[in-house]
Amino acid sequence: MRLSIPCTTRKLACGISVLLVALLATAASRTIVAAREGSVDPWTPEQTVQPAALAKELADAKPADKPVVVCVAPHALYLGGHIPGALYHGAGSTPEGIDDLKKWAQPLARSANIVIYCGCCPMDHCPNLRPAFTALRAMGFTHVRALLIPTNFYTDWVMPGYPYEKSPAN
Repeated sequence: MRLSIPCTTRKLACGISVLLVALLATAASRTIVAAREGSVDPWTPEQTVQPAALAKELADAKPADKPVVVCVAPHALYLGGHIPGALYHGAGSTPEGIDDLKKWAQPLARSANIVIYCGCCPMDHCPNLRPAFTALRAMGFTHVRALLIPTNFYTDWVMPGYPYEKSPAN
């Protein structure tokens, strides 16, 4: 027994199928382009922290509860100004920087509270933050957060009045 489907219903179903395939192809191509451009973020919203929230956390937390803050920007930017107490282990865009970051992180508990940031440029173009975040997550760290600095460190951290310090030049 063969079911008879009216012609208009078949055409509608076929049209919907073509539309769905086109939408899926468009979404997939956008994802591929975004990945090539480096704009796909490896973190979830829960794995980020805003500047005001981090400044409050650093000011209010007991020493044992404070996050370890790591700057993954180029060294000159770290020397020019960084979050007080922030560590530096190289730029996240270089193999040497990632290697040093991994060596530093290796002995830490995988539940360590770590915040990484860069601030070299607009965050959607930053070559340092994504590789550093990805490397730490790949090592098994479960509480790594990215500090959201949309424009740059000066505009989004220094200008609002959050604390920062400068390092003496070597």
